[in-house]
This record gives sequence, structure tokens and C-alpha cells, in this order.
Amino acid sequence: MNPSLISALAVAGGNWVIYGLILCSVLALTVVLERWKIISREEKFFAALQGEILSRQTDWDAIRASLDAGGGAAGHILKTAMDGSGGDPAVFEDIMVSASLKEKNRLEKHLLVLGTLGNNAPFVGLFGTVLGVIKAFHDLAANAAGPDAVMAGLSTALVATAVGLFVAIPSVVAYNYFQKKVGDLLSGTESLGRLLLARIRRAA
Repeated sequence: MNPSLISALAVAGGNWVIYGLILCSVLALTVVLERWKIISREEKFFAALQGEILSRQTDWDAIRASLDAGGGAAGHILKTAMDGSGGDPAVFEDIMVSASLKEKNRLEKHLLVLGTLGNNAPFVGLFGTVLGVIKAFHDLAANAAGPDAVMAGLSTALVATAVGLFVAIPSVVAYNYFQKKVGDLLSGTESLGRLLLARIRRAA
């Protein structure tokens, strides 16, 4: 890369970094709203399916009907295991694990965005601050600004770090929250699957 281009970028200031972080915050908010909608819907499906299975543990036909009618990740995992096992407990367990991994990937879709922003936004903000400091001292050295203007420039430069933290902290919180929700959903689905597995073993 051309050294003069690097120098020009360094003295340009960090405002463009702040604008980039603002765009990242919009992206993070979009992911949060999208995942919130998906996870909330999955929890409703799971609660309904759990109630049906627990209330009809001895009614095998009713359980099958509930799985056929139920939606969401839990219903899909258990129905896939039921349909593919042929009444074999070992096959049921293997298929359930396979289907759970597939649904886990779907439920965690886009969470990488939140994890990446949570880990890296503070460093991006710090980068913007460093650029702002470089610009402030460059202006001072060139006599383009007095000390008061330089201090104002330094204050502005620190905004980049604040914006980086503003993006990172909610992203980390949301990432951990959704990871916990996905884990609880899959754990509950496994618990229901174990009940069905016990029912299959008793019938074998």
C-alpha cells in the first residue's frame, strides 16, 4: 500500500469509524429483533408440545398426532426421530442427536454477527480514537489549530471508543441471552426425547 495513502488516512480522523460503528449497531439491532421473534415463537411451540406429550404419556397414538401437528424445532426433531427410527431405540437416539444439531445451527443463525461485534467493536472504537488523536496532534504540529481546538479534537476522538463500547456491550448481552435460550430449548427437547425413548424401549 502507498505510504502516502496510509498517512492521509491516519490524519483524516476517526469520524468515518464512528459512522461505521453506527451502521454496525443497526445491524446488531436487526439481528436481535429477528432472533427474538424466532426464539419466542420456538418457545411457544415447545411449551405447547411439552404439555401435549406430558399429558399423554400413555397414549402413543395421541403423542404421534401431537408430533405430526406440532411445529418448531422441538416438534421437527422428535418427529424426525420417530419417523426414522422404526421403533429401534438406538436409531431413535442417533437420529434425535443428528436432528438436534441441524436445528441448533438454524436457531443460532446470525448469532455470529453479535458475537463478532461484541468481541471487536471496542477495538474498532479504539482505532477510531487513535486516528482522532493522530489528527489532533497533526493539526497542532502544522499550526492549523490552537490548543483549545486540539483538546476539542481529542474529546471528539474519545467518542469513537464510547461508541465502540455502546455497540459491543449490548451485542455481548444479546449473544449470551440467545445462546442460553437455544440451549434451554434443545435441553428441553432432549428431555422430551428421553421420555419417548423410554416409551419405545418399554414397547420393544
